[in-house]
Amino acid sequence: MAGTIDARLREQGIELPAPSKPGAEYVPFVRTENLIFLSGQLCHWNGERRFIGKVGREFGLEDGKQAARLCALNLLAQLRAALDGDLDRVANCVSVRGFVNATPEFQDHPKVINGASELFVSVFGEAGRHARTAIGAGGLPYGVAVEVDAVFAVRT
Repeated sequence: MAGTIDARLREQGIELPAPSKPGAEYVPFVRTENLIFLSGQLCHWNGERRFIGKVGREFGLEDGKQAARLCALNLLAQLRAALDGDLDRVANCVSVRGFVNATPEFQDHPKVINGASELFVSVFGEAGRHARTAIGAGGLPYGVAVEVDAVFAVRT
C-alpha cells in the first residue's frame, strides 16, 4: 500500500531492504496498543553484513553515521512489515537507542547515531523527532559497528 511516506522515500531515492529474520529466539517487533517496539537492527543490507569493525579504528565518524543510517533503514523495513506495508500509519518516532562498537578513545557516539536520527526526520518530518540514547559498546553481534532499536507510536 503506497502512500505519502512511500512517495517521500522515492523522492529521496531511499530504498528499504527486505526485513530480516531474527537470528535467535526473539521477534522483530512487538505491538502493544499504539506502540511498536522494534528489535535492534544491525548494519546489513538484505542479509549482507556491512561495517564490520570498530568506530575509531576501522571506521571514522562518517562511516559510523552511514552504518547507523543502514540500521535505521532496516528498522523502517521492519516497521513497514509490522504495519502491513502502510508507513502512513506512523504517528511519531518515540525513542531510539543506538549502540556503537567503538574504541575506548572514541567519544562521538551521539554523532554516529545521528545517522539514524537524521533518516527518521527526513522520512517522517517532525513526527520523526524522538528521545534518544547513544551508547558506546565494547562489541556488538557479528562484530558490526552499530546496532539501533526504536519505538514508534502508530495510528490504528
